[in-house]
Order: sequence, then structure tokens, then C-alpha cells
Amino acid sequence: MVLGINFNGPEYEARLKKPFSPPTVTLKEIHDAVPKHLLKKDSVKAAAYVARDITFTLLLFKLASLIGPWFETDFSGFVTSPSTKSVLNATLWGAYYWVQGMVWAGIFCLGHDAGHGTLFDDNRINNIIGFVLHTWLLIPYYAWRSTHHAHHKATASMERDENYVPYLRSEYSLPEEKKATKFDYAEVFEETPIWTFARMLIMQGFGWWIYLAKNTMGSKMYPPGTNHFDPNSPLFKPEQRNAIIISNIALTAMLSAMAYVGPTLVLKYYLVPYLLLHSTYLTDINNSTPSRIVMFTYLHHSDPSIPHYRKAEWSFLRGAAATVDRPLLGWCGRFFFHNISHDHVAHHFFIKAPFYNGPQITKAIKTVLKDDYNYDSTVGSSILNLAKPPQGVGSRPEEGDIIFYKNRHGVPARQVAQGTLKEIKENGWNAEAQDTNIEFPKLD
Repeated sequence: MVLGINFNGPEYEARLKKPFSPPTVTLKEIHDAVPKHLLKKDSVKAAAYVARDITFTLLLFKLASLIGPWFETDFSGFVTSPSTKSVLNATLWGAYYWVQGMVWAGIFCLGHDAGHGTLFDDNRINNIIGFVLHTWLLIPYYAWRSTHHAHHKATASMERDENYVPYLRSEYSLPEEKKATKFDYAEVFEETPIWTFARMLIMQGFGWWIYLAKNTMGSKMYPPGTNHFDPNSPLFKPEQRNAIIISNIALTAMLSAMAYVGPTLVLKYYLVPYLLLHSTYLTDINNSTPSRIVMFTYLHHSDPSIPHYRKAEWSFLRGAAATVDRPLLGWCGRFFFHNISHDHVAHHFFIKAPFYNGPQITKAIKTVLKDDYNYDSTVGSSILNLAKPPQGVGSRPEEGDIIFYKNRHGVPARQVAQGTLKEIKENGWNAEAQDTNIEFPKLD
């Protein structure tokens, strides 16, 4: 609620009002519902998407290079007023930065899909494409790919997930739950609007690099100082370390190339779209404007109405279902971002499925998941979730195996339907049976 207006989506509000019961369908039921032809890759189609986004990038570079000459010639004599010229010049540059940022968000998504091996049948081609596309965006491809695969294997696991693992009350030095007062929570979580906005800007502008350099909000099983650039980091297996070195060399080469081109051109054509990529589109937001990389992942996995699980209640299926589809930027987001936000649930269930079949896969799995399928149709709850103070991104309870975020008063966003949970256990639920059919692709 902001200024008396409720910006939350109806789906989000409905989830908050309903006690949570974990999914009981099986992975086999999910897989049986999806036609097998939707899992097949089309190399020609994948190549066309890669070529499309590269072409868009080059075309936008060309158009941006014409803005200066147009300005100098009064836009071919059509605009002579100095003030109007300045406004038009700023508008054109703003349009270039915005659209180029969206195109590069799409390039990130194509590199992401290449990392999953879903573009081409030959994984050598996938890795070459992903490596080149991500290096262009200053992303350490092999380091990111390694931890991203680990994230998919343990989504929403408090012990093993690699991304956006919530903070616990002990990390805020809060008293134990029975002794905590509203004052204790307020002292930790209440913030001024200015600080909340500043914190959001920090997360969106620099969150990606903070995560890479410090593993912030990554898995708690790694020691302080863990990062994505050290080949000997515990994030990586010994056989992956040479690839990490290659990623580091590639980033150094890209930065050297930018230094050779010179700061003027880099600042003029590259920096702002790059910052928009890393701070405006890629969160899971779906209809708003925060970092596209941070956004894509943050809002998909940090919705207060969605649970995290401890070991006793976690399964691959429950983790995959613990994400939210969001129509980020509507048709425009689907076009530029290659379905990453619209069909994120399907992506977690079918890691090897090509993105262009995401809409049909989503339609199929909804028939099985039913109320366990999570969707948010509006911009408002996405923006508000992004802007929430720390209690919106932490304060998970220390106890319990199915847990939700708590607010500044120590109240969880949702309650677990304990009676239903007891019944599920009595009926013999176990993670291994629920996850029958699971197959994780190897990193080639």
C-alpha cells in the first residue's frame, strides 16, 4: 500500500491470504504433461535469434552515431530552436540507451540459454556462443554458468541454493522469536524512504558485481571472501578451474579492448546501456524498470508469498515450483528477453528446453500444478518487492522447514497449513519419490 493505493497484483494478494501447502504432484506427472517435441532444439531458429540480437546491436550503434551529425545540421533543417534541439537530442540518446539496454538484456538471456545447452545440439557451439555473448557484457561466462547450474539443482534450498539465500534473524542480531518485541524488529528494519531508495539503487546498480566479488546472498556454506574470479574458489570443482581462468582472461581482453577504443566512445555508446542491463531490466520484475540481471533473478526467487525450504521438506520439484512468472514489460519483454520472465517456472522444470517453446510448456505444466503455479500479472507488486527494506529480503525464521519472509513486526508473509502438511507426511511423501525422472545435465 503506497499513498493509500494497493499496487499488489490479485494473484499475489490471493497467495498471501491462503495458508501454504507444498506441492505433492510428481516430476513424472509434470514431464508426462509436456509434449516431447517441445524439448527439441532447433539450431536454425537459435542461430536466427543470436543473429537478430547482434544485428540490433550494430544497427543501434549506427543510428546512435548519426545523432551528433543530425544535431549539428539542425536535424536536416527541420529543428532550429536551440532548446527544442537539445530536448530532441536528449530524447534520441535516451531512446538509444533504453533500447540498446533491452537488446543486451536479450543477449544475456541467449548466453544464459547457451550455458544450459539449449541453443544448439553441439555443446561446443553453445559454449562458444555463450562465452562470446557474455564476455561482450563483461560477464565471466564459465564462472557464472557453474554457480547458475548449482542454483537450478537446489532452488529455494536454505542449505544449498546459490542465489538470493535469505538472511536469518541471527544475522540481524535479533533476539530469539519468543522474546523479540516490535521495537526489536523496528530498530533493525525501519528505514527512511530515502535510504530505502538508495539501497534499491545500490542493489540494482552494483548488486551483480557485489554478488560476483563477495558472493553476497549466495550460499552460506562457503567461507567469507568467496568470489567468482578465483579459480581455486570453493564455488568450483577442480575440473572447472581452467575454464574460470579462461573467463578471467576474456574479461581482461574485453576491458583492454575498451581501453584501446578510448573512454569517449565507451562512455558514449557502451556504459549507459551496460548499466541499464545490470540495473534496470534483468530482475524478475516483469513490468518495471530495475537491473535486468539482478531483477530477473531477484524477483523470480524473492517473492514474500513464496517459500524457502530446509532439507527435511525440500525436493527438486518443490524448489522449481518456488518461483514466479511475471510478464515483464509485456510483449516487449517477451520479444527482447526471450521469455525469461514470462516462463521462468517452466525453465526451472525443463532446464534443457529451448526458450522459444516456453509459452507452450508453461501452458502444459499449469494443467498439472494448478494452484501451485505462481504468477503475478502486475507491475506494482514487482516494484514494491524490489523496493522493500531488508525485511523484504531477509528475516527468515531460524526454525521450521518451510519458511517465509517476515515483516518488520516479525509476522511471516504466509502461514503454513500445518494440518495439510501433516496429512501429506502421513500419506508417505518423500523427496526421492516426488523427484523421480529428474536428470541434471553435465557441464561440458
